[in-house]
Amino acid sequence: MPSVVLASGSRYRAELLRRLLDGFTCLATDVDESPVAGERPCDTAVRLARLKACSAAEHHSDSLVIGSDQVAELDGQALGKPGSIERAQAQLRQCAGKTVLFHTAVCVADNRSGTIALHEGLDITRVAFRPLDDAEISRYVSRDMPLDCAGSFKMERLGVSLFDRVECADPAAIVGLPLVILCRLLRQCGLQIP
Repeated sequence: MPSVVLASGSRYRAELLRRLLDGFTCLATDVDESPVAGERPCDTAVRLARLKACSAAEHHSDSLVIGSDQVAELDGQALGKPGSIERAQAQLRQCAGKTVLFHTAVCVADNRSGTIALHEGLDITRVAFRPLDDAEISRYVSRDMPLDCAGSFKMERLGVSLFDRVECADPAAIVGLPLVILCRLLRQCGLQIP
């Protein structure tokens, strides 16, 4: 089996990848994640997943390198990671009663032949937030502390209580790595999954 590199420092993505593979290396990449003017959020996610995979693949020959990125979109605008309690609360106020799209892209850079071949996919998850009052938002943020999560929630924790419904093809994608798509891409690269 070729060596596999996850081009990410995200503990969430590493936990998800452990569902599929026992041995892989994590490598945080230093990629500028700034959006490009006029770029749609879905295109930003795809571009950044590709950049992360290619950046790490340059330093790992004879490997399969996985890059992933997620961009949350509300009313056509990208939502970033809040970084503070106040911004998380403000972001949840914005999302309350609305539907947020989560574009989760994955790219596998196959660097085994000396030339990088790219295999890519994109999952879109629609999250319908229920109406939320300030007390609910405050209680939620203080309990889950979702400061490093776009959309200001942790789906795998109490964040699920904030929604009316979630529409997706891949439940893992909302956490940050679309495993259904990734399995398909890894099989295209010759890995036996399962």
